[in-house]
Amino acid sequence: MQQGISIIIPVVNEAGLIEKTVQQFKGHRLQANLEVIVVDGGSEDETKQVALNAGAIVVECTQRSRAVQMNEGARLATYETLYFVHADVAVPESFYNDIMEALQAGFGCGCYRSDFDSYPGLMKINALMTRLNILTFRGGDQTLFITKRIFQQLGGFDEYYSIMEDYDFIRRIWKSKIAFKLIKKSVVISTRKYRSNSWLRVQIANGVAMFMFNRGKHPEEIKKAYRKLLNYRTENYQAAN
Repeated sequence: MQQGISIIIPVVNEAGLIEKTVQQFKGHRLQANLEVIVVDGGSEDETKQVALNAGAIVVECTQRSRAVQMNEGARLATYETLYFVHADVAVPESFYNDIMEALQAGFGCGCYRSDFDSYPGLMKINALMTRLNILTFRGGDQTLFITKRIFQQLGGFDEYYSIMEDYDFIRRIWKSKIAFKLIKKSVVISTRKYRSNSWLRVQIANGVAMFMFNRGKHPEEIKKAYRKLLNYRTENYQAAN
């Protein structure tokens, strides 16, 4: 199989961001070794057309769920290395070499630390905490690279999780004793969630979600609690029918 990376981006209503997100890969100096798969979960804006115009492969998913969308993207991926990226995240220009070096060193998967596009409240604490390889401070917005073989071995993302799917997946990686690389560089994450709420309110919502997750609560219960606590992109947190 040809060496390269399949970038998988799950989206819902991201017309304002997706062009920039796709272009950081399509405009990359190693773009010949990359494919960008945008998996749309039923956007009601121009997300799909903008992503197509930016050069991405666009897939329509029948279910609005990151776990389902990312699994669909992984099934269609051409390359052996999968890289899951959220639409509001900018990756280091060196991401290709960073990932390949980690894989060549024997790591089967990994992620970056967090940086942010602004620092409302005590966001510097948030960034510092991601230097620790503890599940509470991991998450999908830090991006995740993994070989397709290991991804399939683990059964992909558990589609039971309509929220917290990234924490469940990383927890399973660690339980399986798969070598996980925390790259000592940072992705830049949008603070739009914090701009719509206070820093404290987001921390409380995150804490409640993690507590419920650790207690084994049903994902739809977690989603409802999260939605009540935050004023943020409610289309992503609607209860399943």
